[in-house]
Formats: sequence, structure tokens, C-alpha cells
Amino acid sequence: MSSHKAMDTVASAAALKDASPRAHTVGQRTPLIDGIEKVTGRARYTADLPFGETLVGKLLRSPVAHGVIRGIDTSKARAMPGVRAVVTGEDFHAPYGVIPIAQNEWPLARDRVRYRGEPVAAVAAVDEATAEAALAAIVLDIEPLPAYFKAADARATGATLLHEKKAGNVEREVDHVFGDVDAGFAAADLVREHTFNYAEVSHGQIELNATVASYEPERDRLTLHSVTQVPYYLHLTLAQCLGMDSSRIRVVKPFVGGGFGHRVEPLNFEMVTGALARAAGGTVRLEQSREDSFLTHRGRPETDIRLKIGMKKSGEITAVDAEIVQRGGAYGGYGLVTILYAGALLHAIYRLGAVKYRGWRIYTNTPPCGAMRGHGAVDARHAFEGMLDMMAEELGLDAFEVRRANLITAPYRTLNDLQVNSYGIPQCMDWVEQASGWKERHGKLPRGRGIGMACSHYVSGSAKPVHWSGEPHAVINLKLDFDGGITILTGASDIGQGSSTLLTQVVAEVLALPLARIRVVATDSALTPKDNGSYSSRVSFMVGNAALRAAQAMRRTLMEAAARRLEVSVDDVEWEGEYCRVAGTDRALAFAQVVEAALAEHGTLTVKGAWSTPPETQGGRFRGAAVGSTAGFSYAAQVVEVTVDEDTGAITVERVWVAHDCGRAINPLAVEGQVHGAVWMGMGQAMSEENQYHEGLPMRPNFLDYRIPTIVESPPIEVKLIETNDPLGPFGAKEASEGALHGFPPALAAAIRDAIGIRPDNLPITPDRLLEAIHARRRKERLQAAKPAASAQGQ
Repeated sequence: MSSHKAMDTVASAAALKDASPRAHTVGQRTPLIDGIEKVTGRARYTADLPFGETLVGKLLRSPVAHGVIRGIDTSKARAMPGVRAVVTGEDFHAPYGVIPIAQNEWPLARDRVRYRGEPVAAVAAVDEATAEAALAAIVLDIEPLPAYFKAADARATGATLLHEKKAGNVEREVDHVFGDVDAGFAAADLVREHTFNYAEVSHGQIELNATVASYEPERDRLTLHSVTQVPYYLHLTLAQCLGMDSSRIRVVKPFVGGGFGHRVEPLNFEMVTGALARAAGGTVRLEQSREDSFLTHRGRPETDIRLKIGMKKSGEITAVDAEIVQRGGAYGGYGLVTILYAGALLHAIYRLGAVKYRGWRIYTNTPPCGAMRGHGAVDARHAFEGMLDMMAEELGLDAFEVRRANLITAPYRTLNDLQVNSYGIPQCMDWVEQASGWKERHGKLPRGRGIGMACSHYVSGSAKPVHWSGEPHAVINLKLDFDGGITILTGASDIGQGSSTLLTQVVAEVLALPLARIRVVATDSALTPKDNGSYSSRVSFMVGNAALRAAQAMRRTLMEAAARRLEVSVDDVEWEGEYCRVAGTDRALAFAQVVEAALAEHGTLTVKGAWSTPPETQGGRFRGAAVGSTAGFSYAAQVVEVTVDEDTGAITVERVWVAHDCGRAINPLAVEGQVHGAVWMGMGQAMSEENQYHEGLPMRPNFLDYRIPTIVESPPIEVKLIETNDPLGPFGAKEASEGALHGFPPALAAAIRDAIGIRPDNLPITPDRLLEAIHARRRKERLQAAKPAASAQGQ
């Protein structure tokens, strides 16, 4: 800042313009603002935080999958030197769950255990060896109950209920009908029905789970640092489970090494660490292993789908009848939302004549499932796109042709009351069709090589939050002080997706200031405004809009201060960022002068921006209508090229072309990275990832046995960003990190069909399964060839 005398001087606009050209940041390829910390190793994740000497927290897990807890004897553990605290389920005030109407999980099992590995007790000790010895000293008395590891077994007549008042072990049943389904099938020229199965998969985030909790007994205050994606929901859950007033709790999210939905709900170890810290009257650090992450789980559930579609010769879809069963695991979590998403997102991508959907989310004695990237819709999209291809082939239609027969025109209201305001699938399909050489190559490549395509979509945040309080969906505070820097205060969680960079770009664009003037302070409940968290791709759309409004409010405040200093009407002030001027003149003020003028009256400036989804985007009035509703849908199309070795069943992905309608790419560099990540995650689910259990014991709880594709398997991925400028999105932007995931698995299956004539119905498509399908076809061909020969011999 210059001297006060300089502040009083009205400068030349021309000189200021030459010295400080107007900054533009939206649409620019911008490195992430926290990238330097990450690549240099300076970023501090939860396990890195320098708290000095802390107590070590450890969990004791159930050795059985289902049973009544008759007793937990902790006396020997409590008596051991160096043990500072021991807690069990009885030390908690209430159960929890991210959905208010489905809170049936205790941080430590109480009365009954429901999956193998469920935490039943925890200790805090002076070192790891003492903590391990204390766990070994705890004596469990658990009376086994029948356990069910498949949804069908849990639903069987006479099965023991995992939870009271949940008949048939059904967590949530959905029965939705839109339009005249029977008439739709009657009008169809072709009706086909098929079944599909999808393995349970996990998130595979790199950072291991960790929480550090510090309790001040003198003040009855708890501060908790954790790996969460949802600090606000964690804050509420800590207060509920520990029976504490929320005002005595502080939650801080440090750097997070990925989430993908694993951390999108409060997790048991977080509440347990808080309880241990309170019981010990100090600071407890609880770090988990990779196996612990698999047991904490919250991944995509094993799913069975029966899908029936009616279609006219033109490819027009006349009716859809879908039944989906999900193995949800032991507790509620996001389960009722997941099963609703699976049906809701059958809509809003194509025009459908009529739709019937029935869904069942089933309790089983396996680790709880939850939200995972592409929440609820990935498996159903694979089934739907696969059926389109099967039926198009039978009708002699090209894959692109059948989809173009069902395109919608925005704005559009779906049968289930979802609002579509922008729709880029036509442009997405045009690009991947041309870029891949589809017309020249599909069905014409050498045997063993093929290409396939699929389309997909996803929400830009849920139009109604999990905890409906009537508050704005998103709030941003901006602070401006004597140094001339703008501080963004946000509760939104950057978990690697680049949301803090996006908010910085939005604010910088509105204020026409360079990024260097702006800093971000995020996710500290003592400093930043509440935010619902990073889930369902909500941050860019919702928090981005709040940042836009906050920046506009700051600009108005600064322009008013400049007008007072220049003694003109605010309407005569032209804002240029590092300076402003009086329209039609050369009279101007530097940014530093404007700041001084603004601070002169009130001191430090703090402005707020808030945003909520418009009512028309919040869904219909039927039960479950809020799930699937959003202020903006993203769209994508992709083509996958593969080679298949018919002697081994090995599949190699040679190339991927993907076009993604992100509305407007605020940061094209980050958006392209997110699309790449979505394709990679879709590739993992499609080709190798799978959770398997033996009597409830996870068989792949590590990254050796749980096969995630590496850079070795990664193909070249060509990304095209389609910009449809959504009318509600900030600068037209919408979702960019989940939609492309849904399209890879069906495109892969279609490519395998083109390569060797077999279309896999189940995921993952592992070499052994594909080889078995190849052998089955060969056996069938031999039998068919033998029939004419046998007939000839008989003559």
C-alpha cells in the first residue's frame, strides 16, 4: 500500500491500464493453487500433523459376522500401565448415520455385531505396543447368530433380522411408475429383457484413514482433525454421538488424499477418536491400515439388475421396466439414497415413453456400503446402455443411431420431474463418433480388435441436502483488509478435485484481479462458514455460485467506495480490477486507493455470498422425489477401443475418446484431469476391481489382491470439453468429475462384442470370466456343428 498522500491522488486511467491490464481467469488452464505443496511434500495430511506426543488409538474388531454381545470385559486392559482410556459402545450417547431417518449404527457395536471386523472396543495408550497389548487383553463374549452374505439369503423366508422392524432385511423398497408402461410395451416393435450382475467395489483412495482429536477437560472442548469430505456432517455427528453441545466442538479438515465417496459420511473411527480423547483428557491419534479402510468400506454395493425395454423399429424407447437389488451391508449409511438414485437416473439422459422401477436395498452381514463416485447410477447405466446396443443390433441400427432416436431438447421436464436446462449429448456424440473414426472402423477391424460406445450423465449436486434445514445450500465469505488481499473463507472440502482453485478463479474473474491477490482459508468450523461437503459433484455448481455472488457483492462495495472518493455516481464507475475509472474520462483510482477508501468507513470488509437451488429443480412431490433432482446435469459420450486375446481372455484398452458436457470449463486443465480420473475409475470397476468375502471375511483387503489399474494399464485418453453454458451454473459451469465414469463399462463391453462377438453381462470382465465365455461359445459351436453330422449319419 502507498502512503496516505498517494491515496488522495487521482491517477491517469491510461497509465494504470498499461501497468495493470485486466485479469481474466475463467476458462484459463490454471495449475491448482495447492499443487506446489503437494508436489514438494509440504502438504500436511492428517497423519502428518505435528501435534507432538500424542496417545495412540486402536480399535478392537469383531471376529464374527453376526452375534449378540453378551459381554466385553475390559478390566485387564484398563489396569495395564500406559493405558489412558478404554471405550465401548456403552460410552456413546446415540447412534449415527448420514441420513437422519436411517441412523442405526453405533461408533462401537452396541448389543449386537453385524459384520466381521465391526469395531467393538477401543483403547488409547502411550505407545502402539501398549495399545496392541491392551486390545489383546479385552475379552469378548459374543453369541453367534445366523449370518447372511448375499442379498438373496438375507431376504429368504425365516432369515434372522439384522435390524428390528426391517422385515425381510429390506432397508428400503422403492416402487415408482411413470406413464403407462403396459401401453408402452404394447406399442413396441421389439421387447427384450435381460439380467446383469455387478460386483461390490471399493474406492481405493491413496491416503489411509486418520484422525487426531484433542480434548480440553477444563473447557469441555473437543478439536478434531480428520480425513473427512463432510466436516459439517462430522461436526453434527460428533455432537450427537458424544452428547456434547456443538459449540464446544471444532472440526478441521487438512489436506485429503482422495475420497471418491469413502469419506462422504462420518465414519466410526472419527467418533471413536473423539471419545478416546475425552476419556483420556488429552490428544489421541488414530491411524488405520489399508485393511481397516476396506472394513470401514462405504463402497459401491453388489447389485443385481433385471431390465426390460420396449423399442420401435426407429429406435424410439417406448417403455422401461427395471428391478434392482443392492447388497447394502450391515447399516443404513447412504443406502436409501443409493437405491433411489439407481431408479431416478434412468431418466434425464434419453426421452422415455414410460418407466416402472422397483428397487430393494438389503441388509447383509458385510461391511456397510455407501456412496462412491457416480453414486447409485453406474451399474444401472451399464445395463441400460448394453440393452440399447443389443436391441439396436437386432433392429439393424447403429449404436449412435439408436441413441439419437431418443435425444431430448432442453429445457426439458422428465417423467419423474427432473429439470434439464442444458443438454450436450448431441455434441458429445458427434465428436467421439468423428474422432474415433466410428463409421469407418466399427465392425470392420481385424478379429480381436473392436470399438464400442456409450453415453452417460450425472447430477451437479443434489438439489436438496441430506440435512434439510432451510439454510442456503452454500455460503462463501470474502474478507478484505489493509493489505489489499482477498481471503476466501469456505467450508467446502477440496479433496484433490481442485475446488479451492475453482473458487479462486471465480472470485478473481468477477473482481478482475490476479490470482496472486487471493488466498483461501477452508474447512475449519471455527473460522469458515458451514458447507454441506464434497459429494454428488455439488461444489463447483453450488459453492461456485456462492463465490460468484460474494465476489459481486465485494465489487459493488468497492465501486461504491470509489464513487465516494471520486465524487461521482456509482453508475459512472468502470471497474477494471487493479484500478477503476470514471466513464468517459481519464480520472482513475488504483486498487490500493479503492481499498483505503472502502476501509475508511467501516474497517475490515467482510461480504457474504449464498446460493440455493431454485424450487423448480428440486424434484417432484412423490416419495423419494428429491433424490436425483439437481440444478444441472452433465453429459458425456465415449468410445473405447480394445484388443482381446482369445487364448487368454486378456483385454487391453488401446484408446479412449471421451467428450464431456461440463457447461463451461472454468479450469480446463482441472476438468480434463477429472475426466481422466473418471475413466480410470470406470476402467477399474469394468475390468478388475471386486470385493469378495469368505464367511464375511474380506479376501482382498489390500492393493495386491484388490486390482486397481495402474499407469501401465492406462490407455491414451483423448478428452473434448463440450460447453453448453448451463443457465444456472456459475459462468455456465456444471459437473465434471463423475459423469464420464458411467460410460466406460458399457463402452468396454460393446468394444469386446465388436472384437470377438461376445457381450459380457457382468462386471468385472476379468480374463478368467471372459475366457470361460469364449470356451462356452466354442463348446456350443462344436455341439451345433455335431448335430448336422449326427443327422447325416442317421440317414
